[in-house]
This record gives sequence, structure tokens and C-alpha cells, in this order.
Amino acid sequence: MAEGVRKNKYYIAKIVGYVLIVLIVAFAVFPIVWTGISSFKVTRDIITPVPRLIFTPTLRNYIELFQLPDIQRGLVNSLIIVPAAVLLGFVAGIPASYIFARFTFRGREDLRFWVITLRMLPPVAIVIPFTSIWIRLGLYDAKAALIITYLLITLPIIIWLSIESFRRIPIECEEAAMVEGCSYFQVFWKIAFPLALPTLIGGLLFTFILLWNEYFIAFALSSRHSMTMPVAAAAFAVSGLEVPWGRIAASIITLSIPPLILTSIFRGSLQSYFVPSDLD
Repeated sequence: MAEGVRKNKYYIAKIVGYVLIVLIVAFAVFPIVWTGISSFKVTRDIITPVPRLIFTPTLRNYIELFQLPDIQRGLVNSLIIVPAAVLLGFVAGIPASYIFARFTFRGREDLRFWVITLRMLPPVAIVIPFTSIWIRLGLYDAKAALIITYLLITLPIIIWLSIESFRRIPIECEEAAMVEGCSYFQVFWKIAFPLALPTLIGGLLFTFILLWNEYFIAFALSSRHSMTMPVAAAAFAVSGLEVPWGRIAASIITLSIPPLILTSIFRGSLQSYFVPSDLD
């Protein structure tokens, strides 16, 4: 009797847990699904007081969206600026994170803390001085200026997230390589970097998504030629008397596609990043 009661309680608790998970997932996914559906509706079907679940899908919003010159320019700029800033941050930040993980030197912890405090700076604290600098150098509204400014975001995040990736690697692997005559650089390049790469990609994707959706810095440091996709999308959303809800929804879905593609490609790396490996 007691055993049956315990089993019933177990199954009830399990069912309640599944129901809660479904409700939480539905609550999180619903806005995305609704935005995707709205991107295929005409304006009258979007703003109707009673939501229309049965409608005639149309690609008009996407066609009109990509016919806008600013959207075309913004998408191309984002595909250039964001990968370039992430790649530069990766190239400079990964060796720095390895040094923090493996070498002991005076002021290491203070320097490490200073690196992460760069990310704690509010965007306005970055924008004001850099706007003055780029105007004086004649680089305002230039892609190079935005890429360099974005390094203040990419470098701290990549360094901070990558330190633990190198610490997971057993030090014995590197010591064995040094016994065989490898230099510090060879140990990093041939041993530590390949072993840590699957988890390093997780931090790389996180940084890419953060920059891909960044708005304030791109808005402040660009006027037309180097505007990114979020800036271009926000510009047409507030222009005119009528709010183009369909095109806004289409721009949101368009913005979400590159991160989704990269996340799908490197899904295994993300799992190894968030799940402890056997090397721990």
C-alpha cells in the first residue's frame, strides 16, 4: 500500500514537472513564434483586435524589407563588422586567456579583474570618448572604427570565458610536450589550443550573438555608411506615420537567422562548453 502511494506521488510529481517545463518553454517561445507568424501577415491582419490564426501568408514584408537600401547596407555591414570584430578579439584574446590560465606573475589577478571591468562599463562611457576620437581622426561612420570599438566588448568576454577552457586541460599534457622539447608557443599551439578549441567556440558564439544584436554603440558611431542591421531596422521602424508592423517582424526574424545558423552548426561545441568534460 505504502509502495503504491509512493509510486503515485512520484508519477504525479513527474507529470507536474513536465507540465511546468512545457509551460516555461511555451512562455519563452511564444513571442518568437508569434513574430514569425506576423512576418507573413499583412498589416490589417496584424493590428486586428481579434488575432487571426487563419490568414493568407505573404512574402510582401520580406520583399519590401530587402528593397530598402538602408536594410541592404546594414545587413552587409553587419556581416562584415561583427565577424571581423569577433575574429580580432579571438586572435588577441585566446593567447591572453592562456597566459592568465597557465602563468603566474605579479598582479595577475588584478589585471584579470581589470579586464572584466572593461565589460562592466556602460555603453555611454565608451561611446562619448570614442566618438570624439574617431571624428578627430576622420574615421567617424567608418567600419574600421566600429570594429576597433567593438574590441572593448569582444576582448574582455573572450578572455574571461576562455580561461576556464584552458584550465580544464590537464597540465601533465603540456609538461610532457615540454619534456619532448616543445617551446611555450608550440605547447599552446599544438597541445592546449586544439584541446580547448571545442569549448572556445562556445564563447566565440556568445560574443558573436552579443555583437550581432548590439544597437547603441553602432547607432552612436555610424550615421549611414557603417550602420549595422539593428540600426537600419530601427531607423525604418520609426519613419513615417504608419508603423510597418509586418516589416518590423520580418526584420526581427532576419536578424535571428545568422545566430541560429551558427548555433546549429556548432551545437556540439556549445554542449561541451556548458557541460563539464572528462578532462575536469
